[in-house]
Amino acid sequence: MKPRHKRAAIILGGIAAVSLSAYLVLNAFQSNLVFFFSPSQVTSGEAPKNRTFRVGGMVKDGSVQRKDLTVTFLVTDTAQDVRVSYTGILPDLFREGKGVVAQGKLGDDGHFMATEVLAKHDENYMPPEAQHAVDQAQQTIKTLK
Repeated sequence: MKPRHKRAAIILGGIAAVSLSAYLVLNAFQSNLVFFFSPSQVTSGEAPKNRTFRVGGMVKDGSVQRKDLTVTFLVTDTAQDVRVSYTGILPDLFREGKGVVAQGKLGDDGHFMATEVLAKHDENYMPPEAQHAVDQAQQTIKTLK
């Protein structure tokens, strides 16, 4: 084989290897991608039926029903509600009237079967360092006026 042919074969082999690697990475990325939808989007049909996604909002007051380790509750965005079922141990921060994000799949009947439930902490909480920075920024704005 001539040196020119060897060099062309190595270049083509390198391009093929890079292309295959890029395809595998993008395929893995797409299969692990999880989208977030609000209850209004889920009830309007924007959420996929056979794919895993996340739904988030507030746990509606008075909607939590427990039976052994299975918990059923409503997630609301104040406009629409989505019924969620989860079997397992809920996070300590899970409460009625508090924020929650559930990951799972939507059934054909519109019932969301969660495989993971994440409770959100209070939105008013801010680390002391961040609060101090915000306070200083507001003081600077007031002095410039």
